[in-house]
Amino acid sequence: MNETLTFYTHPMSRGRIVRWMLEEVGEPYETVFLDFLTTLKEEAYLNINPMGKVPAIVHGDVVVTECAAICAYLADTFPEKRLAPPSGRRGAYYRWMLFAAGPLEQSAVNSALGFAVSIEQEGMSGYGTLARVLDTLEQLLAVQEFVAGEYFTAADVYIAAQLQWNMTMKVVDERDVFIDYSTRMHSRAASTRAAEIDDKAFEALKQTS
Repeated sequence: MNETLTFYTHPMSRGRIVRWMLEEVGEPYETVFLDFLTTLKEEAYLNINPMGKVPAIVHGDVVVTECAAICAYLADTFPEKRLAPPSGRRGAYYRWMLFAAGPLEQSAVNSALGFAVSIEQEGMSGYGTLARVLDTLEQLLAVQEFVAGEYFTAADVYIAAQLQWNMTMKVVDERDVFIDYSTRMHSRAASTRAAEIDDKAFEALKQTS
């Protein structure tokens, strides 16, 4: 595909997940940095994402928002990069990608905001408790090098990024299994490049603000 790929983000946002994924893909893309208080809420961007949030990508006439969706889209659009399992063998890939987009993110955010799920509310919450979510993920990562099977996929980008951020913010326990997995995933060259790009961009933004 030769369509222009444009990435809308802020260097200190969930867009860092997508930056990593874009670097794994290795195809040319343009970056548009947005400001939380100004350009993110202007009509030009709201026409792309009415939620007024980043990240988003525009690929030709295709608009994709939400980190997990963007990661999955990029893996499908560039199949030669082998960032998704073959069709028909994606059960674990979909399961854990959406586990991270649903139970993991929701439980971590609720915990960070100080919202405690009571025993009576566990069934309604959709994830039970943060502890249950983390125990489930720990059981997986204790026996598998990668979440979706034998090799690295977009699901690893998404889950490793979530774990690293939430451990840094002291929302998720720094369990040995999580530290080992996150360290291995973030040692990839694409992850290092992505972090360097966004860190440099953030420093530049601070100097101009």
